Amino acid sequence: MCFYDQHRFACGDWKWGTFRDHCNREYRRGETCGMKLIYVTIPSGQKCKLCEKIDTKQRRRAAEVERINRWQREGNKFRASIDKSFQIIRALDMETEELSCERARRLQGIGSAH
Repeated sequence: MCFYDQHRFACGDWKWGTFRDHCNREYRRGETCGMKLIYVTIPSGQKCKLCEKIDTKQRRRAAEVERINRWQREGNKFRASIDKSFQIIRALDMETEELSCERARRLQGIGSAH
């Protein structure tokens, strides 16, 4: 039960920070007992890496939708490009769903630790 900082992101996710203090269960110098307790929580205004990836994919999806809308307004001459963009959107939707599931697992404490 050694003590570590905890970094809490704006999205609610967190990660372990630096080691702060030994507990009374560990007597060897420079060693920790393996159990982690929070010494202090440090709020961060940033989002976690998973949320940043989700945001990036959503921005890319919005750009593809805008391209499709622009091409459709110009007529039927960009049919192959439109089809390719629909494939990209489907792939982005699947990747975003996977990342969202991973984030939900982490917030429930089921996934692996940072």
